[in-house]
Amino acid sequence: MHDSFVDTILPQLAAGAAHTGALGFVFDGLHDGEPRIRVPWREDLVGDPDTGVLAGGLVTTLLDHIGGLAVWTAMDEFQPIATLDLRVDYMRAAHPGVDLLAQAKCFRLTPTIAFVRAWAFEVDSSDPVAAAQSAYVLNRTRAARDEVAA
Repeated sequence: MHDSFVDTILPQLAAGAAHTGALGFVFDGLHDGEPRIRVPWREDLVGDPDTGVLAGGLVTTLLDHIGGLAVWTAMDEFQPIATLDLRVDYMRAAHPGVDLLAQAKCFRLTPTIAFVRAWAFEVDSSDPVAAAQSAYVLNRTRAARDEVAA
């Protein structure tokens, strides 16, 4: 992976869109070659004011977005992609007042589809708030698809 992609493009892809900026997404670098995003806890992101737990929709959005970053990391370039399928399993509520992290791995990249596993957690990735399995359609040119298939 070339440094300019990691240092310049991935941070922009992580936080540069209007909705990711509004949600406070911050690129947290690559960890073991896998992209990570941090969402600083904010009161306006809380889904249940009585408990201070972050909204479930935020977690889903975070897992979908980190999945896309994992695809671009595996491809080592930006190409248009779209979420084809996303399954999120919620395992527990996020801890109130604590930043949320998400990390993902693209475990299979075909000429047209990428398959990703992702997880959201606070400190310890072995104690996830939620986990996702997703598929993304790749909008590559025929020449790029043929190159990957070769």
